[in-house]
Amino acid sequence: MDGRAQCGDFSISTNPSDFDIRAIHAALSTSYWAAGIPLETVARSVAHSLCFGVFHDDAQIGFARVITDRATFAYIGDVYILEAYRGRGLGTWLMATITAHPDLQGLRRWSLVTRDAHGLYAQFGFTALNEPGGYMEKSGIASYLERA
Repeated sequence: MDGRAQCGDFSISTNPSDFDIRAIHAALSTSYWAAGIPLETVARSVAHSLCFGVFHDDAQIGFARVITDRATFAYIGDVYILEAYRGRGLGTWLMATITAHPDLQGLRRWSLVTRDAHGLYAQFGFTALNEPGGYMEKSGIASYLERA
């Protein structure tokens, strides 16, 4: 995907100059997974990921970022569509656009974590971990709100 994919008044862009970092921050800082995230952290995460912005006309109304080496692995995170725009198929279109991106073809593994959107991701082949015993994480870092 180069430039914007269009569907009526909505578009999806991977062009970093299109992203409204303040709008992304406003949405993420009130989410359950990134509550209180600093603006600078959002800006740095966007700069170092393959990102997809969802727009209504020129207003940013959705977002997702993919942390990837573009060869073997991709982690999808920070996915949202603003509440006023939900129920229109935009999340499904966003995921279809992400999984069809030319830089993400032939990957050995995709990963994501969700608390409440399993139905969306299942449409794209995501399942529970095949071998959860092999999954490891480094935890214990305070949330953004606890650090403030």
